[in-house]
Amino acid sequence: MLVSLVRSFSRQGIRVPVSRFSTYNALCNNSDYKSDAPNYEHILTESHDKVGLITLNRPKTFNALSSDLFHEINDALKKFENDSSIGAIVITGNERAFSAGADIKEMLNQTFANSYKTNFLFHWGEINNVKKPIIAAVNGFALGGGCELAMSCDVIYAGETAKFGQPEIKLGLIPGAGGTQRLTRVIGKSKAMELVLSGRTFTAQEAEQWGLVSKVFPVGEVLEKAIELGQEFAGFSQPVVQAAKESVNAAYELSLREGCHFERRIFQALFSLNDSKEGKDAFANKREAKWTHD
Repeated sequence: MLVSLVRSFSRQGIRVPVSRFSTYNALCNNSDYKSDAPNYEHILTESHDKVGLITLNRPKTFNALSSDLFHEINDALKKFENDSSIGAIVITGNERAFSAGADIKEMLNQTFANSYKTNFLFHWGEINNVKKPIIAAVNGFALGGGCELAMSCDVIYAGETAKFGQPEIKLGLIPGAGGTQRLTRVIGKSKAMELVLSGRTFTAQEAEQWGLVSKVFPVGEVLEKAIELGQEFAGFSQPVVQAAKESVNAAYELSLREGCHFERRIFQALFSLNDSKEGKDAFANKREAKWTHD
């Protein structure tokens, strides 16, 4: 069903070219890349100069987000979170699809009672507990749960042919992993209502214009640019970067007054860090700061 849905978009003229040479393979051939080589079935993990890379690897299903795949994502996120050599994380798919959504096969016999008792999709929210910045490098389709996964990341970089959407309405459902909430907070009620109730897709250029996507690049450059951004984040004090992420995210849930109070308390607390002292001293003496991450 999922593959049929994606193919229906293709019949509507939504086409995503597959490059002759994979950006992922090119990057993995780079001598700076290190394979972490865990026994994952549905994802690939690599590390590259302080950046952890998670690649969704179910190409035959357009990277459908099965429960098993999501458990592997969560496990990889925890490993990178606990690795002091990693300062940022990138999640990507392939050039045809970041992810075309949840695995519909897992929902065919789902009931309200079972989904409620098992808290169905609860494990999709574990990404929100990661303190390190997460960047989504999106090419191809990011539909349904794939769009929700991208929106769960802190920054979205997209290829110029990427297509986003929340088409759950066409399956007799609504988004169930934050789509109605995150999309509305970013692009506003009217536009979010139009997209969710129609199920139509939108382009990377539209997503950038609305503020959902940070930057749009040629297809072959997206992953490279996302890793470069991750390296930039990782080049600063890790506890300060994580505090900054927490403060920005608080803006989604707090009033302006509460958010400013939260930000001020974080700002004041950072004066206790050695890295804060080092940063100010380096600036005053016109030298490069040497972060110790404490």
